[in-house]
Amino acid sequence: MSRRCLLSLIALVALAGWSADALAQGVPMWTPDKPGSDNIEVLSHLPLGPRLNVSDIELEQELSRPYAYVGRMVYGDAGERGTDVIDLSDPSNPKVIHRWRIEDQDLHLGTGAMDVKYFKWNDRYYVVQSLQFRQGGPNPDLGAVVFDATDLPEKFTEVARIRAPEHPGGFHNIFMYKHSNGRPLLFTTVGGPYAHVYDMANVVEGAMDDALVAKVPVGDDGTSPFRGYHDMYAGWHDDTQSDRFYGGGTGGYYVYDVTDLENPSLVVSLTGVSGVNFGHTFTPSPDGRYVIAETEYQYAPLRIFDLQPALEGETKNIRQPISAWTADWRNLVHNHEVRWPYVFVSGYLDGLQVFSLMDPNNPVTVAYYDTYLGAPNADRPAMFNGLFGVDVRNADGLIVGSDMSTGFWAFRMEGFSGWSGASWGMPERSSAQDWDMSPGSEQ
Repeated sequence: MSRRCLLSLIALVALAGWSADALAQGVPMWTPDKPGSDNIEVLSHLPLGPRLNVSDIELEQELSRPYAYVGRMVYGDAGERGTDVIDLSDPSNPKVIHRWRIEDQDLHLGTGAMDVKYFKWNDRYYVVQSLQFRQGGPNPDLGAVVFDATDLPEKFTEVARIRAPEHPGGFHNIFMYKHSNGRPLLFTTVGGPYAHVYDMANVVEGAMDDALVAKVPVGDDGTSPFRGYHDMYAGWHDDTQSDRFYGGGTGGYYVYDVTDLENPSLVVSLTGVSGVNFGHTFTPSPDGRYVIAETEYQYAPLRIFDLQPALEGETKNIRQPISAWTADWRNLVHNHEVRWPYVFVSGYLDGLQVFSLMDPNNPVTVAYYDTYLGAPNADRPAMFNGLFGVDVRNADGLIVGSDMSTGFWAFRMEGFSGWSGASWGMPERSSAQDWDMSPGSEQ
């Protein structure tokens, strides 16, 4: 690193209040001849389409259902809007077994398919594909399409469409959660000052008038029409026996108690954070004490916050991260999955990245593999390319990623053959849901 670059990095770190050691150590020493660390094995790579035509990814958790779902968007000059279903019966030989595409491709405006999630209800499996279309073409009010995936690999059947006519533009991000009331809930971003919450049992059973069951505001009031969320997570908080919503959006990040869906209650906000005026991906540790927070601009690291002061009632707002991590300070890291103490990151231009929070004050890079060796974009936002999404199968530790330009990837990390919270003295909490048991009922 040149002296000028080092001084710029130190100045940036000092401005934001981060640990220089924690930030600088994350720069991997890779070359085109050695794009990954020795402890990452590439199981397979499957190209899916042209440049900037792949969005997010979801991996089913049951070994008996070896399926991954990849969103297909149009962000470049070519491509298709829809969903690919990938069979991973043999992870070293992935196969696309279904391709769903929105009708009238050429008439639709906007990126198309973005986030994708699955859920289980009454012994049937469903997939939700979020969609974003602009006005001027068909379906500007269409937020998501729901598919019955129970009979894969033979069938993948559309069963419902969720619309939000009062908020055209669709759902950028979604999250599926098994609430303590036993219902499968879909949390979505909308073009409004809150997140929508849909009861997906009502959706798949045809009761669309009863589908929208709650709205989670941004901040204390959420009255401005320009306020909104970008991404969210929901999980059970064991210490307080409550359902919690974690959202990144206008002003920063917010944690709500959503046990009573009709009356969401703000637990803590993270606003006034240096360098953050709009939160992005926001994910807690299994016990809810630590959160990993992303904001979307070049040079931005993932910030790690300790919520303990708020959990103990000492404050309602936290402004200072305890540490930060990035792969390469010149770029931007994106979505992430927490399997404590590991954080699996889709790092855009830096590909798959894995760091450890064994010491949350000093995050350490433990593995990486660069899925995109091209140059930054010249005709699009420079950092917006490479690995977009990442997911992890808890049962056996399979890691999958969706690269915007190079397609689907499957990996294994040495020493990581699966994840269980009990192995780390943590609750069994991650983005992966136990669809057969409501959270809290394990007690």
